[in-house]
Amino acid sequence: MEPGTYAVDPEPSGPPWRLWSEVGVDEAEARGVFAPVYALSFGRRAIVVAPGEIRGTVLIPERCGGYCCGLDGSDGPNLACEQCGRALATRIDDCSLWQAVWLDPHAVRRLPAVGPAPETVSWKALARELQGTPPVEESEYWSARCAAAAGAALAHLLAASAGTPVAVPDGLVADTFGRALDALLPSGPLPKTVALAGPVLADLDPAPDISLVPQHPQTGKAWQPSGTGMTVPLAADMWMYLAGYHERLPVPVTGGLPDGVLRDNPLPLHPRGPFRPDWRVFLHTLARLPAVRQPWLRRIYDDVKDHPYAPPF
Repeated sequence: MEPGTYAVDPEPSGPPWRLWSEVGVDEAEARGVFAPVYALSFGRRAIVVAPGEIRGTVLIPERCGGYCCGLDGSDGPNLACEQCGRALATRIDDCSLWQAVWLDPHAVRRLPAVGPAPETVSWKALARELQGTPPVEESEYWSARCAAAAGAALAHLLAASAGTPVAVPDGLVADTFGRALDALLPSGPLPKTVALAGPVLADLDPAPDISLVPQHPQTGKAWQPSGTGMTVPLAADMWMYLAGYHERLPVPVTGGLPDGVLRDNPLPLHPRGPFRPDWRVFLHTLARLPAVRQPWLRRIYDDVKDHPYAPPF
């Protein structure tokens, strides 16, 4: 989470939990889940903020368990109100886990902010101001944020493909999605085409069958192209990078480089291995798409669920 922001989980979270066998297909589908999961939460929707945004709380020592070097939240709420001592949130910051504080909706309430509400940033302003998130980090490992965004988009791409071959353009889009689509979909002639579409990008002629479009970071709404093809949402910061916005200079300089020539200082980071979408996010997203009820897509869901670390994950 960025500083000064929060998000509300669109689904219930936390106890009580019910196993899939107890819930049943009809009740699960009524809750927007269309493929088997281990369990469903029947709690409330939680609110998540960045760890640095919390004030006036103290840790509950007996609930500070973790697998490695931090808190994993498995012991329940581990933050209490500094004044009254009531447990009100769960901080998670252990290795390989998303660092966040999840507020217990039973223990907190929302108050109106002081001052005017922030304006929604226009797509034009986002294209000008938002920096793309590099897919490779300084450690030479792929960014976990990009892997999560790609896992969600991959689920939507499969549903949009309808089980037919898909062709992606060469370059960063192919590096991100090509390997996974080749592994999960059949090959053959006349594939459906995929291309980036969004603000300040010229419309393609002919238009692609499937457009990868940015998802607004404030509203969550996807950018809508002028064509009639299918759209697949992608996190805006990752979309900006795939669209080439990482090529902008970080500081103003005099003059410029010729068209088609990119800077070689600093050199781009090279990953240690092929890109791997986040299989957990992929399964979570795919289970909530009605298309997963189709036999071909359900087979993919079951195969990835049974072998989550097999290629392309």
